[in-house]
Amino acid sequence: MDKTDIEPTSQVISEDGSNWGKSHNWNWQGIRSHWRVLGENNQQTILLLHGFGASSSHWRKNAQPFVDAGFKVYGLDLIGFGASEQPNRKTIRKLDNYVWSQQVSAFLEEVVQSNKNRKTILIGNSLGGLTALTTLFFRPQLVAAVIAAPLPDPAFMQQSKSSYSLWAKNLSDFLLKVFFELLPLEILIPLISRTCLIKKALQIAYYESIDSDKELLRMISKPAQKRTAARALRSMCIGMSTRRKEYTAPILINKLEDRDDRSPILLIWGRQDKLVPLRIGKQLIGEHPWLNLFVLEKTGHCPHDELPNEFNQYVLKWLDTNLGGDNQLA
Repeated sequence: MDKTDIEPTSQVISEDGSNWGKSHNWNWQGIRSHWRVLGENNQQTILLLHGFGASSSHWRKNAQPFVDAGFKVYGLDLIGFGASEQPNRKTIRKLDNYVWSQQVSAFLEEVVQSNKNRKTILIGNSLGGLTALTTLFFRPQLVAAVIAAPLPDPAFMQQSKSSYSLWAKNLSDFLLKVFFELLPLEILIPLISRTCLIKKALQIAYYESIDSDKELLRMISKPAQKRTAARALRSMCIGMSTRRKEYTAPILINKLEDRDDRSPILLIWGRQDKLVPLRIGKQLIGEHPWLNLFVLEKTGHCPHDELPNEFNQYVLKWLDTNLGGDNQLA
């Protein structure tokens, strides 16, 4: 395993904070991963995990308030996103929440240096929330708490369907692989990322208009304009569509419910979320009362970015209530 390679950022900190913290690169299994950090040593650590198409820059309105509250804050660009490498199929055949959780676990051990005596709080938006939940399941000794804002998974929409037989699952996986291999992503991604289509797609994730937020558009469009973006997206599509059932959120939550020493989990939902509707969050709470749910009004799929003050205040209050007296915060 390669050692951590520190490369302080040479970028000027933008006014909206999207270039927050000091930037570094870290190699995991030969894949370059970008991360950033803000805050003093010997503080309780938080790791921020972005959603699909985003990066650690998307926590531009959250990192500093968490540092001001006494935390040391890390942000990691998941493989295939942000300034992290977009690997080819020879390096990683497919990307899914289990692979990203392995990246996060290694990052916690090697960079953050989390362990059973000093765990880290994971806060994730959308795909980042699913990755955080997966990390908690497979490496609970590293995670103090999980906050998913919100928690997505296509499996939530499929739970009512009868389970596939093995042959049907294999056939479905094969057809999905063929579909995504033939899908002309090399044409579609440049068309979307370099035209007004990307703003229209991004607006779906927000309740308020994003017309004046040029920095947000830049953060999302720049990684999508890399020549390697298509192959990374193809790996994600195949990975998330054909992953093992054991890696889906419904199964992970069901199994976590049986653990007596499970870490607390908070779900945060925007009431106007068009991508992952609030009814999924309410359904989860109904089936698993040990989960916590907080609903933010007048916000969509990115509550941390759209209503940062309310988001930050509630997260800090919840952490104080659930971990304040715990030696994990020592």
